[in-house]
Formats: sequence, C-alpha cells, structure tokens
Amino acid sequence: MSAESASSPALCLPAKIGPGTFRRGVHPPQNKSLTADLAIEVLPSPAKLVLPLLQHTGRPAELSVKPRDIVEAGQKIAEPTGLISAAVHTAIAGKVGPVTTTVLAAGLRVPAVTITADSSTEAPEPSWPPAQPPRFSPDDFSAQQIAEAAQEAGLVGLGGAAFPTHVKLITSPERPIDTLILNGCECEPYLTSDYRLMLEDPWWIVAGLLLAMRATAAQRGIIAIEDNKPQAIAAMHIAISDHPQLSVQSLQTKYPQGGERSLLPASVGRIIPTKGLPLHVGVVVLNVGTSATLARAVLNGSGLTHRVITVTGQGIARPANLLVPVGVALGEVLDYCGGLTDSAAQIVMGGPMMGNTVSNLDLPITKGISGVTVLAKSQLDRRPERPCLRCAKCVDHCPIKLNPTGIAHAVKLREFELARQLNLEACVECGCCGYICPSRIPLVQYMRSGKAALLQIDLANKDKG
Repeated sequence: MSAESASSPALCLPAKIGPGTFRRGVHPPQNKSLTADLAIEVLPSPAKLVLPLLQHTGRPAELSVKPRDIVEAGQKIAEPTGLISAAVHTAIAGKVGPVTTTVLAAGLRVPAVTITADSSTEAPEPSWPPAQPPRFSPDDFSAQQIAEAAQEAGLVGLGGAAFPTHVKLITSPERPIDTLILNGCECEPYLTSDYRLMLEDPWWIVAGLLLAMRATAAQRGIIAIEDNKPQAIAAMHIAISDHPQLSVQSLQTKYPQGGERSLLPASVGRIIPTKGLPLHVGVVVLNVGTSATLARAVLNGSGLTHRVITVTGQGIARPANLLVPVGVALGEVLDYCGGLTDSAAQIVMGGPMMGNTVSNLDLPITKGISGVTVLAKSQLDRRPERPCLRCAKCVDHCPIKLNPTGIAHAVKLREFELARQLNLEACVECGCCGYICPSRIPLVQYMRSGKAALLQIDLANKDKG
C-alpha cells in the first residue's frame, strides 16, 4: 500500500494524536473492582469438554484422532488446515466422541468433538501461579522455530480476535517490523483477567515478548497498560528491569484503548490504514496472555489447553478470575462461581461493550473468550429504539471516524454497497456508537448484519466470476 493511499481521507483513519491517548472514544464505568483484587483460581478439570474445530479466525482445524480413540491431556486432536488456521488440543485425558456441531457465542454453528474424561485416571490439575521460566536466550531459537512452536501449540490471540499467532510472527523483508507491542490495556469494562496475569505471571509475559521480538526481528518492545492499573505497571516494570530494549508505557484510560486502531496512535503515534494491519506500519501487537502462552509453547512445548477468564457482574454469586480448560461448558463455570443470583438478567460472553449475549449454558469456553459478565436486571436499559435524532454523537465518539448512523440506515434499507462506500468494513465493532446513542439504536448489530450481507454478496460474485 502506497503512502499516498494510506493518508487518503477516504480511508477514515483515526486522527494521529501521539503517545498516551487517541481521539474520540468513550468512558464507560469500569466496574473492575468486583474481581481486580481476586487472585486467579484453577477450575477443577471437568468430566467432559466440547472442543470446536473452529475457535479462531480462518479455516476450521481438521480432526487428527478418531471417535473412541483414547487421548492424553495436552494431546493435539486437530491439525490446522492452511496458513490461517489453528490446531486444537485437549486439556483432559479421555475418550474421543463423534464429530458433532456446537454453537459459538456469536451464534455460528461449527463442527466440534467431545472428549469424555477417563474415570480411571486422575486428571492432573495445572499449577498456579506457575514457576518462573527457565533461564534462556532468545538467540537460542530461530525465528522459524518460534513461529512453528506457536503453530504447533494452536496459539491464537487471547484478547478476543483469536487470530492465529504464528501468522503474526512470520515477517518478510518487504514489511520489516521495528516494534512489538504487548497489549495489557484491557479497556473492556468488568474484565480483569489480563490485569491478574500481569500481577501473577509477569515473567512468562516478558519471556514471550523477547521470543516474539526474536521471531519478528523487532528492536523495541513496549508493554502498553492503561493508567488505571498502577500495580500491573509496577509489576511489569520489575519484570523488564534486566532488558533495556523493553519499556512499559502508561496510556490514558479510555475505551477502546485496547483496540489496535486506537492502541497504535496512542502508543507509537502510527495509524493503521483501513483494511490494513499493524504490520503495514512496522508493528506487531500481541495480547499479554498470548505472550505468556507463546513462551510456554516455545520453552515447554505446551499446547493451548487452558486460558484465564474473568467471571463477573452483579448477577453472579461469587465473581472470580479463573484458569479454565478450553472447551468447558459455560454452565460448569457459572456453577463453580456459586451460580446466578436472583437478580441475574443477562449473560454476556466477554465484556458488556463487545461481548455477545447468550442463553445456552452448554456453550463451550473457547480460546478467544476472556470473560463472562452476568448483568442484573437493574443494569439493563429496556427503553425501546427510537428514531435517529441526527445528534451526531455516534460520529463524534467513533474512534475510526465513521458515520455509524449513516451506515445503519444503509443496512436497514438493504443498500449494502452504499454501506460499503461508507466504510462499513472498517468498523471494529467496539460499541462506542451504541453506548453513546440517546435513541438506543443497536448500531453495532446493524454493522454486523451489514458485514455478513457483504460477505455473502462477495462470495456470490466470486462464484459467478
């Protein structure tokens, strides 16, 4: 992409404002005090896991075991298919069930396989907090070895996007990387899983950062954290004290600071082109949890079988930060936290700004789920949608400088190509527009349905061509 195209106003890029913050955005109530001071607990191994073969961006994994096979804890049970795909591992030992389908939090039906625990074998529980990583030099590993370890581990972005990590670690001379940013902002209200990781597991986070810098040849590593997390900032400062090429950057607290298109202008003053990626401006971004898991994949050969999530909200009896096996049912997680309170009214997979409302407690916790938020009746806004007031608040607060209400009207009228011209595909679905809208128009839902329609149109045109 040329420099001219990257600076074109038609690309709807966020204004460059420099290190520390970005223009626009919103300030929703943080509500992190429910779990911020709660140490991570280990959820006991369940009797059954449901492992979707598509819990990442890209193509589904292909099952590499057969029904009735006996598998061991940590074993890979599905192989990636192509570059943009990710392997799947089981956290428990047991018997493989038939291939079936399951529903993800976003409503997508995908193929899945069930692992039923072997009752004769006591499941090993992961220890927490983990011991510090062994002493090592990043130069002990080649860039290819690090990327291959990430791919073998089935590692994806644990911040929510679930993009296969090994793809980010594969660079080319045409697009050199000079900076690697670890995203510890965790700007989504309520969630504190990344915050607790930075307090309890900083050494593995730093180890992963050093390995990712080795893989991408980045000369500078930045750990970006919002300034409402001073303890995490202090913990990471201690963890990087022996590494002068690393720094911790305190960013102003604002939503969606953790989104890549807001994070880069705030941390390094660079703007990602529309339809572009951070690598187009010399940056790779990883979540802090992804970094720690990368280190374990490279140094221990561990697959991604567990992740840390936050279970929180006024509708859950005992909020907690938990290390859970991937594939455990949502209902089992909620039961471990004491179940729902009488005031519980809505379960959100993720945080309240970008999460998906669900009602099925059999849904599995997948790699990209960083939390479960249970909202009480008193927190829900039941006011009906009203006509647009043309107040332009959604425009004023959109971090990507879009016209959300204009796009929504185009989608309502099924003018999908007009929505495309208004840069619908640049929307990051952060929810700022819907949060700030006085008419309570579900703008993000219109964005999502419009994107789905455009995808179908493009697939149909591709088949015709």
